[in-house]
Amino acid sequence: MRLFLRLLLRNRLAGFGAVVLAAIVVLALVTPLLPLHPPNATNTADRFLRPLSGAHLLGTDHLGRDLLSRLLWGTRLSLAVGFAAAVTAGLAGAAIGVVAGFFGGRTDNLTMRGIDMLMAFPYILLALAIVAVLGPGLMNALIAVAVVNIPFFARNIRGVTVGIAHREFIDAARLSGLGNAGILWSEVVPNVVPVVVIAMSTTIGWMILETAGLSFLGLGSQPPQADLGSMLGEARAALITAPHTSVVPGVMILLIVMSVNLLGDGIRDALDPRLRSGALARPMAATRVARRSVPPPSGEGLLRLDGLETQFHVGSRIFRAVNGVSLALNPGECLGLIGESGSGKSVTAMSVMGLVASPPGVITAGAVRLQGRDLIGAPYEVLRGLRGSKVAYVFQDPLSTLHPLYRIGDQLAEAIRAHAPVGRAEARARALRLLHDVRIPNPGDRADAFPHELSGGMRQRVGIAMALANDPDIIIADEPTTALDVTVQAQVLALLDDLRGSRGLAILFITHDFGVVSQLCDRVAVMYAGQVVEEGPTAEVLAAPAHPYTRRLIACVPELGAGRRALAAIPGLPPAVDDLPPGCAFAPRCDRATDACQSGEVAVSGSLHKVRCHHPEGRP
Repeated sequence: MRLFLRLLLRNRLAGFGAVVLAAIVVLALVTPLLPLHPPNATNTADRFLRPLSGAHLLGTDHLGRDLLSRLLWGTRLSLAVGFAAAVTAGLAGAAIGVVAGFFGGRTDNLTMRGIDMLMAFPYILLALAIVAVLGPGLMNALIAVAVVNIPFFARNIRGVTVGIAHREFIDAARLSGLGNAGILWSEVVPNVVPVVVIAMSTTIGWMILETAGLSFLGLGSQPPQADLGSMLGEARAALITAPHTSVVPGVMILLIVMSVNLLGDGIRDALDPRLRSGALARPMAATRVARRSVPPPSGEGLLRLDGLETQFHVGSRIFRAVNGVSLALNPGECLGLIGESGSGKSVTAMSVMGLVASPPGVITAGAVRLQGRDLIGAPYEVLRGLRGSKVAYVFQDPLSTLHPLYRIGDQLAEAIRAHAPVGRAEARARALRLLHDVRIPNPGDRADAFPHELSGGMRQRVGIAMALANDPDIIIADEPTTALDVTVQAQVLALLDDLRGSRGLAILFITHDFGVVSQLCDRVAVMYAGQVVEEGPTAEVLAAPAHPYTRRLIACVPELGAGRRALAAIPGLPPAVDDLPPGCAFAPRCDRATDACQSGEVAVSGSLHKVRCHHPEGRP
């Protein structure tokens, strides 16, 4: 609860809305205890008194009734009706949506067609029709507002439930012997409750406004009972001669609706884990830079990383995803970057061209030099010109990076025309040549296909073709073969190797597979907890790993046809990058660790074969 409140109040607008709404609710609750005039007591001799007139702080209305008293009692009534309508619509709509989404089939079709029929009517007209049938009255207005909002909740919750009903944990619950009622109560409902709460928090304001609208038309609260809408309706005849009678309830409606909507947006952000982490915030064009100094170059190379540090700032927590990485990539070379998931490989690659999302990503130290030019903090126009033309990316899942609504040829042509002033016909011709270069059969037909019409291997080849569209000097391949079968994986690796030889490309290849490293890479760098712990020629590192972590990683690789070596998993878990231990991050899992390993910075030793370890393998 404390975390929720902290996240909620971090949004200043939501905090302002919470304060205003809390003040209004407190006033409404203590209204019976306040020394107010009777709200329905008339005195025509004091009609239309201005604010601050004697005992009437906000003046009087056309019957001489005290506006402050009627405002507070009317606010109390409007809040109660609005909250009751929201709860009624939320619970009823959620129940309909859960049942329709979970059972599907005919139940879903019949239920949702009925919801569609309700949504076919404008909701105000539908509310008016319901009140006309039931008769004027505040309770009937509540029912009408709740009914017209049930379809909104039903459709939202039905969509969420459909996504949940086919998840693996639902199948596991069925296998455990739970019936439909048990699965709904224990598995589905807990997952849709946050969605219902968010939807209710963002619609209460509108329901209060809709109820006020019905009362304004004389279909809600009936005289002498007052709510905010009826007060507005009674004051419209004196809008010119006594404007305060309209302004007072109008300002209260504005404050209630505004504060409820602001607070609802804050509740949505605080309950959604993606929103509260900043993952769905609009990212900056390039990663934010907050470094204190620029390190000097430590060597040559087409691409060189010197002491790169990239962090994620989420509230008060700082995640040190990349922690002082130094690497060099030479022309025509393939450098393999390997390590466990979460070791910082992808963040390192994305930091090269400022593609780490900000917020929450921040580059706090180091330099990334492309042909000697530091790219950290470079203007967006410079980075945009280099992205794709000098440094290109091949991502792990091409189905998520290719646009599902555009044809393959159009996407390739767009990548070409983003960097070269060519016409559509020439861009199309170059796109077909690229598809031919990556060994896609019938490139003309494939160019007219959508991404979902291609196999995984074909989509990956399209991703490689898109990376080659502008003849880059460097390709960063982020686990491009992970989701492919062995034969297609071998074809993609052979393709990359051939392209490296024919075009002189330098490749930074991120992978989990030592077999891929041995087949494709000239050098290999092993990462752990955001640091490079070992780097050197591939054959030498594989034959004689110097760091205990590298040795244990290699020991986890099965030997086909041998079957005599036990596969020993690495004990323990990688450290949390927001709470890294002092000294060597691998020390808690290492069988060679000493007291010296758990304090102070561990320096890198070696020239061609580098290792970050006090007690490397091969030494006592």
